[in-house]
Amino acid sequence: MRVSSTMMTDNYLQQLNRAYAKEAKLMEQSDGSSMHRPSDDPVNYTKNMIYNTSLSENDQYTANVKTAVSWMKSSDSAMVNMKDAMTTAVEKTVAAANGKETTDTAATGTQVLALVQEMVTEGNSQLGGRYLFSGQMDTTQPFTLSTDKKVRGLAKTLDDTQSAYFNNTAKVGDLSQMLSMTGSDGNAYYLNTENGNIYTSDFVSTGYKDAQNASGHGSNVAAGEEYATATTGGAAVTVSDYFNTDGTLKPAGSAGITATGSSGVTSFKFDTVEQQVVTYNGDNNRLSMVKQNGAINTAVDSVNVTGQDMFGSTDLFGGSAGASTLNDLLTVTAKMQQGDTKWLSSDGVSLANNAHTSMVNAESTMAARTTVYNDAITTLDTQKTIITTDITDVSATDVSALAVQLMTAQTLYNMSLSVGSKILPKSLADYLS
Repeated sequence: MRVSSTMMTDNYLQQLNRAYAKEAKLMEQSDGSSMHRPSDDPVNYTKNMIYNTSLSENDQYTANVKTAVSWMKSSDSAMVNMKDAMTTAVEKTVAAANGKETTDTAATGTQVLALVQEMVTEGNSQLGGRYLFSGQMDTTQPFTLSTDKKVRGLAKTLDDTQSAYFNNTAKVGDLSQMLSMTGSDGNAYYLNTENGNIYTSDFVSTGYKDAQNASGHGSNVAAGEEYATATTGGAAVTVSDYFNTDGTLKPAGSAGITATGSSGVTSFKFDTVEQQVVTYNGDNNRLSMVKQNGAINTAVDSVNVTGQDMFGSTDLFGGSAGASTLNDLLTVTAKMQQGDTKWLSSDGVSLANNAHTSMVNAESTMAARTTVYNDAITTLDTQKTIITTDITDVSATDVSALAVQLMTAQTLYNMSLSVGSKILPKSLADYLS
């Protein structure tokens, strides 16, 4: 077979192009990656895609966690201030109830009112234009304090043993307060808002203990136990018929109620107190910032604290959830301004302590979650290091070896050009030049 000049030229150009392609591929790897397309290394390319996806997820979770920690630190800072104010309010209440205040009780009430105002201000704290304690309604200001005083129903707070007794006998869920009333006979009574029964003050204070030891639970008015209530139409008392959701009296509430006992019909007036009222405008929904793969667990992934967490989720009047303990403190304030040390020594101290306990529990829960998220940052940083190492193992270029290979390829290419110019047959253009 005759080897023509065209065949020699074609073969030479093919070899030259291969040398150039090899040099170009090596040059491509100078960015540090040995793979730029699946055909470079199908197996490692697949691994690299998986590792890069994991790295992207890790970066997103890290951003979530850092945002969550920022949110929780801001929340915790506000809650520490509220807890300190709540602690001072309890101290002031106890001192006023025991007559140990150096100033008069009314002045102490003014001080406690200022503490409540401070807590409302802290409760309206924001981060980046979002309210910290509004739940998912984070563009809505959570707490509003009325500027005027309202006539509000007065509650009787039950201690643990009282609550346990009346919950069992009345077969109700979570009875912690009753409505305070005054009978037409001038005596104090309390209304169980769950079943409509009315109890004498003596029975709620001590008499229930005797009834607890006796068999049965009848309507023995002579023993000071209870009245069976009756209202217009014979229906049991419903709080919403007599009070608005903020605890203020309706016209029907101002008229009072009547109840029938063994000694006949007795009229009752609801005890009231004039006080300012706090309203919670947020919700009790969670803001979750996921820190790992899997379903969202609001118990550990939620980063916010709501008004109900801090200031109570239940309310005697059914509408102040999220501000009930603040309103209790405002009742304490009003009673201080009235100089009612007897009420302060019983209900006042209990309300203040309950408010403090609710705030401490909320702050402790937030602190625990913050610790979990701080630990998550360490875990995610460790995972990122491992993933980055895996990516390097499957895709990184050995720079020193690449440099040697690239220099060799460049030398061979240049030699090929030089040799080709000397051995290839001359063309007509060469002769003409």
